Amino acid sequence: MAKYSRGAGKKVGRAMHEMKEGKLKSGRSGRKVTSPKQAIAIGLSEAREEGAKVPKKKSASKKSSAKRSAPTKRATAKKKAPGKKRATSRKRTTRKKSTSR
Repeated sequence: MAKYSRGAGKKVGRAMHEMKEGKLKSGRSGRKVTSPKQAIAIGLSEAREEGAKVPKKKSASKKSSAKRSAPTKRATAKKKAPGKKRATSRKRTTRKKSTSR
C-alpha cells in the first residue's frame, strides 16, 4: 500500500521544479527556498491542506524521547562548578560640555 498519493507526488514535483527555477518562496519570510528538503516539505504541506493522502508529521515529543534514552557524552561528563558572579555595573551618565564663549 502506498504511503503517498499521486496528488502529493505532483505537489512535491511542482515545488521541486519551482525551487530549481528560483521561484519557490517560503511562507512567512518570503525568502527564496534553496534546499531540496525544504521544497519537499512545502510540497507535502500543500498536499495535506488539499486533503491528499500523506502521512502525518512526526511530533517533536517522539524525537526528544529517543534522544533522552541514549546517554550522550555531555550528559555523562562531570558538571563544572558554578563560576563567580560579577557585580552589575552602573550605567554612567555623560555630562554635556558647557560652551561659554
